[in-house]
Amino acid sequence: MSSPASSADRSLSPSLRTLLALAAAVVVIAGISLAREIVGPLALAAVIVIVCEPARAPLERRGWPRGLGTTAVIVLAYLILLAMGALLWFAGVQFTGLARDFASDGELVGRVKDLIAWLQSLGLAEEGADALASALDPATLLSIVSQVSGAVLAVATALFFVFAYIIFMTADAARYREAPALFGAVRGRVLGRIAHLNSGIRRYYVVNAAFGAVVAIVDGLALWWMGVPAPLVWAILAFVTNFVPNIGFVLGLVPPAILAFVVGDWPLLLAVIAVYSVVNVVLQVLVQPKFVSDAVDLSLTLSFFSVIFWTFVIGPLGAILSIPLTLLARTLVLEPNPDALFLRWVSGDRTAVPPPPEPEPLPIRRRGRRRWPWSRR
Repeated sequence: MSSPASSADRSLSPSLRTLLALAAAVVVIAGISLAREIVGPLALAAVIVIVCEPARAPLERRGWPRGLGTTAVIVLAYLILLAMGALLWFAGVQFTGLARDFASDGELVGRVKDLIAWLQSLGLAEEGADALASALDPATLLSIVSQVSGAVLAVATALFFVFAYIIFMTADAARYREAPALFGAVRGRVLGRIAHLNSGIRRYYVVNAAFGAVVAIVDGLALWWMGVPAPLVWAILAFVTNFVPNIGFVLGLVPPAILAFVVGDWPLLLAVIAVYSVVNVVLQVLVQPKFVSDAVDLSLTLSFFSVIFWTFVIGPLGAILSIPLTLLARTLVLEPNPDALFLRWVSGDRTAVPPPPEPEPLPIRRRGRRRWPWSRR
């Protein structure tokens, strides 16, 4: 006997069900955006715990208590957080000094004005020239420096939530490891999707961190050799923007390229662009995708849109967490639905392959009794 709720669902037209689903999605996204101060640190803590979770396995194989494995994961996660905080703090201090030196140097200010005048001679709109002038104005840079102190308090508050979330999530992860043994028979497909999601996120960030470190070292040494001011700041920026899909290279290139033009004119600008382009093409375009393609399985269009979408929803942190958040949304919405196989394939999921058609049954050949010539008819 069907329930009244199921009967009511069947009575709705497909178009109305689609509209209701879209309306529910809009409400959920609006709620996430309003709670971005909580959702952002929560998502960051979840990603860090997923990345650090394999540190528990060697201890458990040796028969160590579960609490020691949980402690090892927490310590590793805290070390990653402290390293991230130290890099951002150092970059902020170096950028503050660079902005103050720039504001007090009249020659650099004159170069900026010459750059804006040259762009206007090429046909740059007046609004664009004004926007560039205001962005490079010393007063604007000094106001950014004054805002850094206020941002430090916000970052410290977010890190407090991240530290707390890591403790709770790591403790729960130790208990969730028993799920395959307890519920594998009835929830095996769900647990398989979760395991695939976790391994994909882990591989994505580990590979990106490794290649981001190589890119940062090469770019930083090249900028230092060419005499671009504050090379460590731009090296840290290159490392961070390596986690932003598709447009991270541009975000990491623009600030040092503009600074190179201001301090060294066209030759230094072209040299910086050449170095960044060679490193990006060799590592981020030719080598890195071979290591992360199996982990991500997202189309280029969806990857680019996810950066814009999650940045709009939860702020700048959404650009770094765009890939795992999109993978999570696809795992929750599309993978449980067998009718969404085509949508999964469009999104870039190479495992979404339609089942082969069932073979047609062979015709049954009826064989009668053989009659001999002398048999009675």
